Amino acid sequence: MPTIAAIKQRFFPMLVTLLMVIVVRESCMVFNRAIGFESAGNIIGMVVMFILLMIWRFSKGLPTWLTDSTNIWLKDSGFAFLPITAGAGLLLFNLGDELLSMVAIMAISTLFPLWAIGHLAERWLNGRTLRQKSFSQKKQ
Repeated sequence: MPTIAAIKQRFFPMLVTLLMVIVVRESCMVFNRAIGFESAGNIIGMVVMFILLMIWRFSKGLPTWLTDSTNIWLKDSGFAFLPITAGAGLLLFNLGDELLSMVAIMAISTLFPLWAIGHLAERWLNGRTLRQKSFSQKKQ
């Protein structure tokens, strides 16, 4: 049986992380609504959150509670997209002759960026840069 302290230690960081995301997103939505550009609120919120996290990372370093809680949120958030995916799948079949080209476009536009980001993340996590790889190839 987990203790109250163990529950607080696990769920408080997750709650703070969720609160951070909601506050940044909603503040960007309010800002964009005020300037009359409401449709870009989510994208602006994502960019602002990215910039804030990068500033935090390079100035103090991200705390482990934040990385652990975001990993939990990202791992378990895939189920939130199932209803949307099912609805989009049903709408795709109304495309008729354009279905195959639309599926190809969606697959390429999803898989290529994921591959590129994964490749760059692997290099970054291993501490290598593109410049270091080219130097090591020239030495061999």
